[in-house]
Amino acid sequence: MKREAPGGSRGLSRVRKRVHRWRSSIRVRILAGFVLVLALATVASVLLVQQVLLAQLDDRIDGELVQESRELFRLASGVDPETGEPFGTDVERILDVFLERNVPARNEAFLTFVDGELYDRSRTVLPYRLDEDARLVARWAAMTDSEAGAVETPGGTVRYLAVPIRGDGRTLGVFVAAAFVDREAAEIQPAIRAAALVGVAALVMGSLLAARVASRILRSVDSVSRAATSIPETDLTRRIEVHGDDEVTRLAESFNALLARLEGAFQAQRAFVDDAGHELRTPITIVRGQLELLSEDPEERRRTLGLVTGELDRMSRMVNDLLVLARAEQPSLLKLDLLEVGELVRDVGAKVRSLAERTWVVEDAAAAAIVADRERLTQALVQLVQNAIDHTRDGDTIFLGAAVDGERARLWVRDSGSGISPEARERIFERFHRVGPRRSEGAGLGLAIVRAIAEAHGGTVSVESAPGEGAAFTIEIPVNQPVPGEVA
Repeated sequence: MKREAPGGSRGLSRVRKRVHRWRSSIRVRILAGFVLVLALATVASVLLVQQVLLAQLDDRIDGELVQESRELFRLASGVDPETGEPFGTDVERILDVFLERNVPARNEAFLTFVDGELYDRSRTVLPYRLDEDARLVARWAAMTDSEAGAVETPGGTVRYLAVPIRGDGRTLGVFVAAAFVDREAAEIQPAIRAAALVGVAALVMGSLLAARVASRILRSVDSVSRAATSIPETDLTRRIEVHGDDEVTRLAESFNALLARLEGAFQAQRAFVDDAGHELRTPITIVRGQLELLSEDPEERRRTLGLVTGELDRMSRMVNDLLVLARAEQPSLLKLDLLEVGELVRDVGAKVRSLAERTWVVEDAAAAAIVADRERLTQALVQLVQNAIDHTRDGDTIFLGAAVDGERARLWVRDSGSGISPEARERIFERFHRVGPRRSEGAGLGLAIVRAIAEAHGGTVSVESAPGEGAAFTIEIPVNQPVPGEVA
């Protein structure tokens, strides 16, 4: 039988597993990600420094070229230092005096032209004689207008400023100031290299710090992981025991908080299913009732389709409201507009007639305009109507109305049903609270949504009732709503 040599396939397999484990290690991935980000930041910072320095270099070169031309024209407007007389049109004398008095900066050159020919140049030693470049000499000698630009030469990129010297309505000569950009750029390389060295040092130090931080974090994670495996997946009421006040403790507290949120989320999810059925049943019934009673009369069809469309839009808003109430203790933001409360109440009355066999009465419908959210108030009134239906029987009367008293508007729904006890009135607007034997299968979210809508308008909702005497729900809100972000 052939025996497996030491360090054979088994040893190779173990090595591969270690390499795979090392590559998949969170510690390695955290460190690699941090190093990559820091390296990219270092490269970006060095490139940024380089670009800033080059931009400053271009500005400095342009400024120096312009300054030289200004010096020339300042001299030309003066007098000859030997004779004390103005230079006039003696361009050669102007150029001679200028070249005697002005020495070009390092990596700069001056060229002068008279009558279309090269006249003189500065004596600066440069990598390339511009006065021996026939193409540039011919170009600059023939200029009649100022020109700034850059050209490529065997000595590198040259930025120049060429300005004509004019007198008696003609061009007397041309002055050219030129700078070798590449030689200037070479002088900023030490600063760029220094920035790169600083970036590399920061990269090394940051990587060491990241390795240390990753080790500390993962020690905490390992500790919590071992404790978390003891919690059964079907029991979210269990928590990790917390001791001390270090990173592991805070991580365990965070994990416990996560379990609490998950537990609450599952409970909210179960409640949300009931809430959705409770809230969406009413608009669906309205739409179905309106479509079943759809008339052939065009005007009646238009009105019915308008009501149906409005209800479909309101169903979409209802879903958003349910999601907001399922996740937070505040309503969605309002969409404020100017509306007429009497028209609002009459529209609601027309929509809800198909919900149940009741005697529907629209009471006072004030012809007054207020600033509010039409869809939200419609939702609130329909919910109050549905609540009244749930507590009345066929033939009972349900009243709707609205009134405006000064700065406050009131909208109400009242019925002649079984009424509400004093004990129930104290909790009737709480979420998921149900009162008495109701025929609705809802989870008790409707009146909580009504309260949220009223409070979002800066108002309140209240109920007046007694057992056997019906109930009257009233929404009271300000006539004017502040615009979000507006300073009063």
